Amino acid sequence: MIILIDNGHGQNTPGKCSPDHTYYEWAYTREIARLLQAELTARGLDARLLVPETTDISLTERARRANQICAIHGTANVILISLHTNAAGNGQWMKARGWSAYTSPGNTKADRLAENLYTQAINHLPPGTLIRTDLTDGDRDYEARFTILTATRCPAVLTENLFHDNRDDLAYLKSPAGKRAITLLHADAITDYIRSR
Repeated sequence: MIILIDNGHGQNTPGKCSPDHTYYEWAYTREIARLLQAELTARGLDARLLVPETTDISLTERARRANQICAIHGTANVILISLHTNAAGNGQWMKARGWSAYTSPGNTKADRLAENLYTQAINHLPPGTLIRTDLTDGDRDYEARFTILTATRCPAVLTENLFHDNRDDLAYLKSPAGKRAITLLHADAITDYIRSR
């Protein structure tokens, strides 16, 4: 199984930062992507960075890269995780908080990966963390037609790891404990998914 780790946005993406400009989503998601890759590699898994560049890479190019790997190794042997953090406002501190995951519409293999991620988010994030869910289709993940989810052939899940425009969420995101928890929730969910195939 090849795990593709997609880190959101790029150094040249406008916005996507905390209101005080101490946090940039592109830098954080790349840091978490590297930590996750190292954790999965230590577990003997084949984890690859989909976007090693610091500049933003278009969604169509990201999907093309993932699909090229699927064509070589087989769609059944590839999964994709897209790492992001959320925001509720436009450059202002907001009250919205929490963790969530997205898959493409319909019943897909990505739903099972997303369920594993939800379980591990509960296990690893601090008690009382809001785990944001959409139960309308019988599972916990939200469904969206994001290009990284719909244009890739392999199971793909996008995670929104707390809100970078909420002061409390941001403090946790930036802490060593927060970075470790977010890394481990993804690593444990991926490991469980692969073991249960």
